[in-house]
Amino acid sequence: MKTFMPGFKTEDELSAVQLEGLKWTVKHAFEGSPFYRKRMEEAGVRPGAIHSLEDLQKLPFTTADDLKEGYPFPLLSVPLEKVVRIHASSGTTGKRKVLCYSEKDISDWADMFARCYEIAGLTREDRVQVAVGYGLWTAGVGFQMGVERFGAMAVPVGPGNLDMHCEVMVDLQTTVFCCTASMGLLMAEEIQKRGLQEKIHVKKVIFGAERHSDAMRRNIKEYLRAEDTFDIPGLTELYGPGTGLECRAHEGIHYWADYYILEIIDPQTLKPCAPGEVGEMVVTTLRKEAAPLIRYRTRDLTRLIPGRCSCGNLLPRHDKILGRSDDMFIIRGVNIYPGSIDHLLSQEPRVGSEFQVVLERGEDGKDYLTVKVERAEKGDPREDRAVADQMESRFRHQLLVSGKVEIVDFQSLPRTERKSKRVFDNRK
Repeated sequence: MKTFMPGFKTEDELSAVQLEGLKWTVKHAFEGSPFYRKRMEEAGVRPGAIHSLEDLQKLPFTTADDLKEGYPFPLLSVPLEKVVRIHASSGTTGKRKVLCYSEKDISDWADMFARCYEIAGLTREDRVQVAVGYGLWTAGVGFQMGVERFGAMAVPVGPGNLDMHCEVMVDLQTTVFCCTASMGLLMAEEIQKRGLQEKIHVKKVIFGAERHSDAMRRNIKEYLRAEDTFDIPGLTELYGPGTGLECRAHEGIHYWADYYILEIIDPQTLKPCAPGEVGEMVVTTLRKEAAPLIRYRTRDLTRLIPGRCSCGNLLPRHDKILGRSDDMFIIRGVNIYPGSIDHLLSQEPRVGSEFQVVLERGEDGKDYLTVKVERAEKGDPREDRAVADQMESRFRHQLLVSGKVEIVDFQSLPRTERKSKRVFDNRK
């Protein structure tokens, strides 16, 4: 069976691949993109200045604002006739961030995604049910394209439509389910509610591009009776989902360092973070033709995991996405990330995985924080007050902010097949 893993055997060989790709990208972008040429000239950098990977620091950052200002074809570095497809982000304000793809970009993306399925241990006999969005969004076509390149059977259902998903999962004996974490929980609970657990044959669930708790993950695995679950990153600007995957050792997400360089920086100072320190992901592509990224600030927060994974894979790792630097909210002078609340809730077995954060401003002019979290499926309502008191104490001591915790009934918070909204800021 064909392998989609890279051919290098040492870190030095990987560094050589990265340096060659970095030199090519800088030259390609400088010559093909008026935007990049202007930005590099302003920074006093020309393609000939790149001699080592350390020279990456000489290059200026690119941001989401650059994509919006360059609408409708931002960062374009090839003639428009070489563009065979466009995708766009699921942005909620203003114009969408549109990204162009050449034929080579599409092929590279398919290879990257096929590598994900290989690392997850799929075979050509697997039947892969795709439950993510199609259209301008990168997810659906990305998951499907990777299945087809890998050589397994793609079952492209799309998001929502639980009746169809349940029918297909039973009738076609789906073995792999691909979804957002929210859709995974929605589907898992539906399978349990309909009593279909004995009729399905799901072995693996691949989900991601959405921060999720360990509790949510455990529920998905338990309700679908899956053997394993895998986290997958996804960013429209960086091809889409499929640019890395958590391996079966579950010691972090291996990212495809032969296709892009990953930096972790302090989002305030823009200086590199120490290995293992949480910061903002910055990506530089090494092969992308139509819309290459040079030091693109993703706003996603994670950390690099030092050392070699116990699985033996040479490809480096980053931690799961912990949130976004622009997701942070401030209450009574304290900076809070939703992921921090998620982490604390995941440590309490008497609550479920679904929660909401509500921020309000009282008549006294003060800000108030309320966390609504579901009771565990078999939790005792008589323990609600004690559980809430305990969680409120943890928030005070670990997040350094006071807040009210409300325990609500299991499955009473809304479910969605896309990404769940967690924070409701009513102070504006």
